[in-house]
Amino acid sequence: MHTQRVYLRWAILVGVVLGLAACPKWVYAQAGVVVDAQGVLHKKVVPDLTGELLRQRQAAAKAALSADIARFSKRRYVSLTRLEQALADRQGVLTDEMRYLAGLLRIQYVFFYPETKDIVIAGPAEGWMEDPVGRIVGITTRRPVCRLEDLVVALRLFGPDKKMQDTVISCSIDPTPEGLAAMQRVLRQMGSQLPGPPNPAMANQIAVSLQESLGLQDITITGVPPETHFAQVLVEADYRMKLIGIGLEEPPVQMASFVQMVNPSQVSRNALFRWFFVPDYQCVRVSEDGLAMKLEGDGVKLVGEDELVTAEGQRQSVGATSRASQMFTTTFTKKYPELAERSPVFAELRNLIDMAVAAAFIQQQNYYSKAGWKMELFADEAKFAVQKYPAPRKVAPAVSALVRGNRLMTPIGGGVHIEPQQALAKRNLLPDDKGEVAKTHQEVKLRLPQGRWWWD
Repeated sequence: MHTQRVYLRWAILVGVVLGLAACPKWVYAQAGVVVDAQGVLHKKVVPDLTGELLRQRQAAAKAALSADIARFSKRRYVSLTRLEQALADRQGVLTDEMRYLAGLLRIQYVFFYPETKDIVIAGPAEGWMEDPVGRIVGITTRRPVCRLEDLVVALRLFGPDKKMQDTVISCSIDPTPEGLAAMQRVLRQMGSQLPGPPNPAMANQIAVSLQESLGLQDITITGVPPETHFAQVLVEADYRMKLIGIGLEEPPVQMASFVQMVNPSQVSRNALFRWFFVPDYQCVRVSEDGLAMKLEGDGVKLVGEDELVTAEGQRQSVGATSRASQMFTTTFTKKYPELAERSPVFAELRNLIDMAVAAAFIQQQNYYSKAGWKMELFADEAKFAVQKYPAPRKVAPAVSALVRGNRLMTPIGGGVHIEPQQALAKRNLLPDDKGEVAKTHQEVKLRLPQGRWWWD
C-alpha cells in the first residue's frame, strides 16, 4: 500500500501584545489590565454573564450621588481656575466631584472669559460608577469619565512655565533584539512545512515555542510619566487593539481582524507588522476672537508601518504596508466611534488626546497669562500627586498559530504617537465660518456663587 507523506502548511502570527485570552462580547466591557509591582502587565477579566454585578454598581452609584450631578447633561461646564482654588481651599483634599471633573465624559469645548478670568472646559456629563474591572464610567452611558489626574498630566506638559515647543506623547511595545533573534532561530528550525495533520495541539506547541523564544517585550513611554493613569491607558489601548488584530480578542463590533484578511503567501516570513494610534489632527475649530475652541470628530486614527526582521533580530523598514494591514487600519479607524462606544479603553484614549490638544490650545492662546493663572497647585507633584501607579515596563507576547497558508509571519509591534500641537497648526485648523463656536461661548454668563466651579 502506498503511503503519502502529508505536509502541513502553517501561517503563524506572533502578536507582541498583552496575553489576554479571546473573550465573548458579554465580557468585553469588563476587560482591563493590571500592572504588578515588577511593572509587568497582566490581564483582568471579570465575567458578568447576566449583568447583575453592573446593575448593582449602578444602583449604588445613583443612591450615593446628588440628583444634580447624577443626571445626564448635554453640556456641563468646569472652570479650571475655580476648581484649583476650590481644591486649595480644601488643603488639597479631593472630593469625587473634583476627581472625576463633575462627571465629564468628554472635553468638547475650551473657553476663556476675560471679564472673570475663567478658563473653562465643557462637554457631556453624568454621574459615575466603578465598573467591575475598576474603570470609572457613566451610570447610563457606560462611557469612561474624564479624570482630573489625566488632565493635570496634559496641563503640565503645556503649563504656564513651559516654553512653546513640539511635544510628543508616545508609547511603544517592542520585542527585544535578543528575543527577535531567538525567534528567528526557532522559525528556521521549524521550517514552513511540518509533517502530520493539522490539530490544535500542534498549533499550541508552536505558539508556546515562539512565546518562550521571544520572552518579555519592552514597553517604552515618552512625554508623560510612566507612573500615571494616563500612561496606563495609552498602553492598554495599544495592546487591546493588537489583540483584536491577531484574533485573540473578539471586537465588540462587526469587523474583520488582520489575520482574517491577510494572505500568508504574500507576506515574507520575517515581516514585522507595526500599527500606531495617532490623532486625527484636523479636529480643532476656533472662534475668530480666539476665546473659544471646539474639538470635533472622533479624534483617533490607526496607521500601519511594515518592517523586516533580520536574522540578528534587527528591524528594517520596508517603506510600504501590506494590503491586509492597510485594510485593517482603515477598518479600525472607520469603526473607532463604535469601538469607543462599546469598549471603554478606546474612549479613554480619545479623551487623553482631547485633553492634550486642549492643554496645548490653552498654552498657545496664552490663557495662563491672561487669566493670571500660575497653576501653583496642579503643577506641583508634591501638592497634587499623579505619579502613583506601577509603571508598565514589560508584557508577555501573545501568539496566534493558524492553520492557513504556507508562510511564517512574525511579530506585531507599534504603539501610540501623539503630537498635540499639530492639531493647532494653521493647515489643520477648522474655521468658525458660521460663528457657532463663538455663539456657544457667548451663551455662558458666569455668575457663580463662591466655591462653585461646575454648572450645567
